[in-house]
Amino acid sequence: MSDNTTPSRPAALGAEGRKTAADKKTAPNESTTPTEGTTPAEGTAPDRSAAPDKSAPPDMSTAPGKSTAPGKKTASARPDRGIAPGKKTTPGTSTTPAKGTVPAKKTTSDKSTAAAKNAAAGRKTAPGDRPMTGKPTTPARSTAPGKTTAPTRSATPGKTTAPNKSATPGKKTVAAKSATPGKTTAAAKSTAPGQKTVPGTSATPGKKTAPGTSATPGKKTAPGNKPMTGKPTAPGKKTVPGSKPMTGKPTAPGKKTVPGSKPMTGKPTAPTKKAAAGKKTAAGKGAEAPARRPRRGPRFSVARGWFPPLGTKGRIALILSLLTGLVSHGYHLFRYPLYLTDEGIYMQRAWSVVRETSLSPYTYDYDHAPLGWITLAGWAFPLPKQFEAFGNAINTGRFLMLLVHIASVYLLFEIARRLSGSVLAATVTSFLFNVSPLAVYFQRQVLLDNLMIFWLLLSLFMLLRREVTIRSVFGGGMALGIALITKENAIFFVPSFVYLLYRRVKGSASSRFTSTLWPFAAATPIGAYVTYALLKNELLPSGFDFDLNNPPADHVSLLYTLWWQLNRNQGTLFSHTGLLQTSWLVRDKFLLIAGVCAMVICLWIGLRDRKRNLGFLIAGTLALGYAFYLVRGSVVLDFYVTPLIPMLALNLGMVTDRLLKGTFANRFIRGAHSVTRVAVPSFAAFLLLASPASGYLVHTNTEGHTQIADQYQSKINLTGMQHAQIAWVRKHVPPNSRIIMDDDLWGELHDIRPFYPYAHSHWNASSDPDVRDKLFKKRWQNVDYIIMSNKMRRSMMLNNSDGRENWILQALRNSTRVWSVTEGNIRLEIYRVQ
Repeated sequence: MSDNTTPSRPAALGAEGRKTAADKKTAPNESTTPTEGTTPAEGTAPDRSAAPDKSAPPDMSTAPGKSTAPGKKTASARPDRGIAPGKKTTPGTSTTPAKGTVPAKKTTSDKSTAAAKNAAAGRKTAPGDRPMTGKPTTPARSTAPGKTTAPTRSATPGKTTAPNKSATPGKKTVAAKSATPGKTTAAAKSTAPGQKTVPGTSATPGKKTAPGTSATPGKKTAPGNKPMTGKPTAPGKKTVPGSKPMTGKPTAPGKKTVPGSKPMTGKPTAPTKKAAAGKKTAAGKGAEAPARRPRRGPRFSVARGWFPPLGTKGRIALILSLLTGLVSHGYHLFRYPLYLTDEGIYMQRAWSVVRETSLSPYTYDYDHAPLGWITLAGWAFPLPKQFEAFGNAINTGRFLMLLVHIASVYLLFEIARRLSGSVLAATVTSFLFNVSPLAVYFQRQVLLDNLMIFWLLLSLFMLLRREVTIRSVFGGGMALGIALITKENAIFFVPSFVYLLYRRVKGSASSRFTSTLWPFAAATPIGAYVTYALLKNELLPSGFDFDLNNPPADHVSLLYTLWWQLNRNQGTLFSHTGLLQTSWLVRDKFLLIAGVCAMVICLWIGLRDRKRNLGFLIAGTLALGYAFYLVRGSVVLDFYVTPLIPMLALNLGMVTDRLLKGTFANRFIRGAHSVTRVAVPSFAAFLLLASPASGYLVHTNTEGHTQIADQYQSKINLTGMQHAQIAWVRKHVPPNSRIIMDDDLWGELHDIRPFYPYAHSHWNASSDPDVRDKLFKKRWQNVDYIIMSNKMRRSMMLNNSDGRENWILQALRNSTRVWSVTEGNIRLEIYRVQ
């Protein structure tokens, strides 16, 4: 048979396997026994060992990749890489180990097969038994004549062996695994005569496998299948029958290898590197081992929008938070607290939008942006009784505040969860936002600050979507612009929003477009407001004069009013008479003190690692920006603290979650830790609710008795005092009387019959030219009644810094009290001017 012809495999090999020792020349110490358990039709069986006295000694393994077919000469090789030139090898003899292999050592594989163990122990296995791959076998096994086995595993007939196995007679294999006659193995570098090599792996018929991996156990390959080698040859290369495989670098394109030429043995490639005895290599891993899963990316990233799913526990916590907000703010809503002056102002202007299609019943002087009371007007207009749908105008506005608060709870819960990645942080944040006495007191009232909070949270929520889309960016910008023209102090939150947007779109393909679209959307509502003032010729003051001592007399001005508000000065909040001591700390010490500490911690955590702790940095800067507005020294009213409440609650929730978060190796400790993360905040919440010092649920009254807090005290009916005051006016005061009062009663006297068209607040009576100069003519004798609300006298004194209310105070000195009611520190009165 010529060298260019591939021998017929089962029959020829079986015939050779039946030759006796006398017909063949054997090298010293080699076995002359035929292959274990061979039959003429099936070739060699994997684990039929010969008699112990005829087997090859264990230290004489075949040379990996250097065995030749019977009767063929091997190409000359260097002394350290192959057999001596010109020497013949008899069937089954071993050659000198090639470079890169260790003779008489076990190759690396995961697990040995049961059949290989039996063969090593001298036991027989039944023909056709399937070998179990895994641990390495002993290197010395007898083979059929003309076969060279690698010192690891044999395969059963009809089975494809794992990669790096020796092939059929006449083919050169790198030391790895033995194969049965006529079967193609996944040799690392060998090829069948005349066949091109396929990039590196064994496969079932028609299928390719990854380099260095074994084929599926139990599947047969058709005779003559191409072996899968470690690396593909260059394009256009052919291998000549009898040539040795290339174990290093491929030959140049177009070159052919001559039969008998020695292989190029450069550095071994990854699949054919030698393995240390007793160690595992990547190529020797078991075929049945599962493929390694790809490494999972980080589960949480604010910048990339990788937020954990809400889950069942998160939904339960969200529903409980919404219900808590509904109860804490809805209960006692129309009775506590007392109707506030600013509530009356905003409902008065909403009434003007609906009834008179103007922004104010008086001269609108741009003291506040108008979108807040436009929203109130849009709420009241479709109701059946409009402003009297819930009793009176302020009650109708308070019911809207309840709906706004519930929506804000949802937004704040989701924002806290996405900034922290934790449901616990979101739950703590929502709890404090719901039950804080500061929150309950001010968020029940009809205030522009509550509407501003909603739009701010909505804008932040849009920026924290999983994907930064055009819709989310435009919606977030519009929401921020609406917040700005609801109340102007929302501008102190803008730096945090800008930085968050920058981090979200950084590196994206649409970063330039989205970073331009967002400010454009935010500027659109502001542009509409400025355009309104420009069309009315009220943008600039007359003569461009911004002298604060001489206000413009001919018309009001938007820019002049802004300049006046920026230059208002009230002093510091930290004095003993400031709002911090007299109003805010009295209602909620815990939220203010602990919240400021949490803000500092969030800033410290966020600045240390701005990439991983972006959520902490955003939460800290949101609270810091608005805290700066409060302490800067301008005029601050007590309800100006309202937007700070959710920001401090957000910082407290995130810090609480960080303090209770940890990693433990023991499963029991980790389970106990998850319970602790719920138990500790729950216990702290119980202390807050139960402690009279906190004032959350109970408090100590002026007599030293512990009782339910005022916001939940059903016996307290503060607004009932104001209803009694209005009832007396309707009964005893004629509708055409000229009345000085506060704004909290304006809606009831102008929208419910009988109307009192000449009832005006002391602020408008002293500042609006139409009321001051035309109706009252700045004479105290033109005043008929003065309806005093709680602390109205103090407000008149503060507003009289330039003497504008001197004539009203003089009318009060020349009047007689005709009605009064007192409850605690609240006192309401009615005076008749003589």
